[in-house]
Amino acid sequence: MEFRRLGHSGLNISEIAYGNWLTHGSQVEEEQAQACVLTALDEGITTFDTADVYAATRAEAVLGRALSGVRRESIELFTKVYFPTGQGPNDRGLGRKHIMESCEASLRRLQTDYVDLYQAHRFDRTVPLEETMTAFADLVRQGKALYIGVSEWNAEQISRAAELARELRVPLVSNQPQYSMLWRVIESQVIPTSQREGLGQIVWSPIAQGALTGKYLPGQEAPAGSRATDEAGGANMISRWMRDEVLEPVQQLKPIAEDLGLSMAQLAVAWVLQNSNVSAAIIGASRPEQVTDNVRAAGVKLDQDVLDKIDEIIGHVAETDPRHTTTP
Repeated sequence: MEFRRLGHSGLNISEIAYGNWLTHGSQVEEEQAQACVLTALDEGITTFDTADVYAATRAEAVLGRALSGVRRESIELFTKVYFPTGQGPNDRGLGRKHIMESCEASLRRLQTDYVDLYQAHRFDRTVPLEETMTAFADLVRQGKALYIGVSEWNAEQISRAAELARELRVPLVSNQPQYSMLWRVIESQVIPTSQREGLGQIVWSPIAQGALTGKYLPGQEAPAGSRATDEAGGANMISRWMRDEVLEPVQQLKPIAEDLGLSMAQLAVAWVLQNSNVSAAIIGASRPEQVTDNVRAAGVKLDQDVLDKIDEIIGHVAETDPRHTTTP
């Protein structure tokens, strides 16, 4: 495993992080989830990412139990706040009440006294940003969060938050966006802004919900049991890529992966890690062998001619419009 600094901070994280969106507490049984976490640890992954909303809070609880007994100082534990976790009017968003109460609940479920990174899962247009950032700053001063991050914020929102973070002397160090060969909306604005403000990217879905694995073939139905057929497992997200005009160039990446001795998934994960502003790529897994396969992307260096070839093959079908950065 290779390690990188998270943005301009002093925090080292594994460049492959383990995330449990769509899996723990929903897609896989707890015994299988624990097996995946243990495999991640065995493979050298030290960074684990979750969120209070995943599987309606169950994902945090499963991860907490899976990591029980692991020396706390040996891992980096990340979670998020924003989406509804209850029926009440204050059980959502980035108001002070929800942030403070959600952090306490996350700590209980994760069985820890603090998280290494507490992230705003989306931008909240209904709450003054000053209120949000002050609440985060208070959590840092209380020792319940060591660093603060955001997820799927656009460049202007990141700039405003970074200015407040400096005033409040709170370490705002990361953004967690979707990023892959097929989804590049952060490249033109979010990444330059993040570099200037000292934030690193912790990217999710580097294999484009599975579209870059090569298992989906043009002109054919999606394999039974795959994510593209699972409404609870992200089928609505991968559907944007289930078109022959996308699947055909994806198949053309196979010879590149084979020449490098990589699987298609490994090539996809390695590709996002070539970006110097990416601190880690989050992988998910429903089986331990998926962790073992994807972690082989750590430390892979792709020559410029390989990157150019990938762009030549697939760049024309990639989404690059920065307006598609996720906002409510």
